[in-house]
Formats: sequence, structure tokens, C-alpha cells
Amino acid sequence: QVQLVESGGGLVQAGGSLRLSCAASGRTISTSAMGWFRQAPGKEREFVATMSRSWGGGVTYYADSVKGRFTISRDNAKNTVYLQMNSLKPEDTAVYYCAAAPAFGVRSKEWEYDYWGQGTQVTVSS
Repeated sequence: QVQLVESGGGLVQAGGSLRLSCAASGRTISTSAMGWFRQAPGKEREFVATMSRSWGGGVTYYADSVKGRFTISRDNAKNTVYLQMNSLKPEDTAVYYCAAAPAFGVRSKEWEYDYWGQGTQVTVSS
């Protein structure tokens, strides 16, 4: 059984920054492709960022809406994945979810992930 626990969400003004963390247990993140998704009120959950397995070179891939502002990273020693979010905009307001996929490369589709966290709320005020 794999558990993913997100933290780091909160309320921030537009232009500000937040760093989300996703602590994993039950499976080492180095053996998984990891991803971040988000769901805004009244909208479907959407892909944000993904990183391949560690020995895949740590390849990353981002949604166009966050490219250049968000950075996904991992600390294998802590079994934790991060999402650094800079230059936040009100449209970034959503519940952010961490997910793990039994895959080698980057993954951007929800169905490719088999474990999900409970989500953490990010609210960006204008």
C-alpha cells in the first residue's frame, strides 16, 4: 500500500510563491514517475507537472499554463516530491494532488497514476 500526503498549501497573494510537498510511504519515489494535478472549483482535474523515475534522468514535463513558473523536484532520501510555485496567479487557485505512477518516463494522464494523495488547497488572491 502506498500513501501520499501533501502539505504546504495555503493562501497567498498574486505574484507570491508556495512550495508543496508530497511525502510518500510504502513505495520509494525513485521507482515511480511522480506527478502533480489540480482541480479548481467546478472544473475537472488537470495535469500540472510530472517527473520521471530518478534513473530516467529526472526528466520533467509541465502544463503550458505553469511552464516557467512551477518546478517539480524530488528528494529521494526523504522520499518526498516538491512543487515550487512562483509568480502565482488567481487562476492557480485549486486543490493540488500528488500522484505516483508505476512508470519509467513522464506521465501526464490521470489514468496512468495508481496512487493519489488527499490534496492540499492553494488559494491565490488578486
